[in-house]
Amino acid sequence: MRTVQNKGDLLLYTCSPGCADPRHNHAHARSAAATKVGTKARAATRAVARSAGGKTKVVDLHCHYLSPEVNAKTAHLNAAQHDPTFVFADQLTRETNIKQMKTRGPKLTGVAERLKDMDRMGVDVQAVCPAPYHFFYFTEPDYGAQLARQVNEGIAKLVAETPGRFVGLGSVPLQDSQLAVQELDHCVKELGMRGVEICTNVNGKNLTDPSLQLDKFFARAEELGILIFMHPLGYSQADQLTHHYFNNVIGNPLDSSVAVSHLIFDGVMARHPKLKVLVAHGGGYVAHYWARMDHAWRARPDCRTVIKRKPSSYLEKFYFDTITHDPEMLKRLVERFGADHVVLGTDYPYDMGDDDPLGLIAQVQRLPRAARDLIVGGNAARLLKLKF
Repeated sequence: MRTVQNKGDLLLYTCSPGCADPRHNHAHARSAAATKVGTKARAATRAVARSAGGKTKVVDLHCHYLSPEVNAKTAHLNAAQHDPTFVFADQLTRETNIKQMKTRGPKLTGVAERLKDMDRMGVDVQAVCPAPYHFFYFTEPDYGAQLARQVNEGIAKLVAETPGRFVGLGSVPLQDSQLAVQELDHCVKELGMRGVEICTNVNGKNLTDPSLQLDKFFARAEELGILIFMHPLGYSQADQLTHHYFNNVIGNPLDSSVAVSHLIFDGVMARHPKLKVLVAHGGGYVAHYWARMDHAWRARPDCRTVIKRKPSSYLEKFYFDTITHDPEMLKRLVERFGADHVVLGTDYPYDMGDDDPLGLIAQVQRLPRAARDLIVGGNAARLLKLKF
């Protein structure tokens, strides 16, 4: 600190440039200037995914596949009774979902219509991951591990049959951390998966709940250098969200925000600085209202029990997809976190996804070509270690 005496003989205190005292509100002023510079600088230094002919490859990093074989084998489990998006839904929502599956089921389970839709959307490669209700965390651990293996083998088969258009993201049984690590190793090393998809909670427990002991899973994912795609399945305590499809509309980004906040405040991101986590649906609410948690960290000791730096500094390590449904919101996401931390996503084939992802990106005003190339494919190629 240094002091300056003004004309009224009042002592004014100003901080040195490197001041990191959490009681002083420096974060907001620094972030706005830093993000604009950082976006351009990072965009200029990242590799772009291009084909041999020089065309930018478009990679969809948020899309789903449902194995028909696994679906048939698990029909007896009545998985819907464990699904918050079904449990906390009124009759109209349930009927609408059933009707949707009649038309979108072939897209979710097949290849022919999927490839046509990819061509229509301008998507060259899909990083396919399981349909969210195939997490199967509610099962007994050994059986859950068997189901995760079957889900992964189904995706590996899809990729092997059409290797130029698909890569795989697997599933792991998070209800048992040791089995999760074992399946992570298998699906990456044996099946060639480029990462895994996990839910934002495990049977209603936060990912950082001590009883889950998932730090060993995060440590192994960091060691392998693979991508963790974190996808919600509604909010697990959604008594007030049963109407108007609220447990998807509100519940999905809410559950993502809760999960991200725990990963930050409980120290997972601090302990594993190289961990690569992609958050669905534009990062949920926390990616667009991050300043409140920074303020809380500065203002209150109960928000500084674990982490030593402001929360947004850990939030900046996450990756976010483009599913924001609005070019201005996408623009702010890119400006805040950098073009190198945003990836194209569609949520294919669900109706809450984006059927024209390139069109949305094209509407973002004054987006540099280098930034666009990173978002549509360059970042995904780097995260998934793709070679074209």
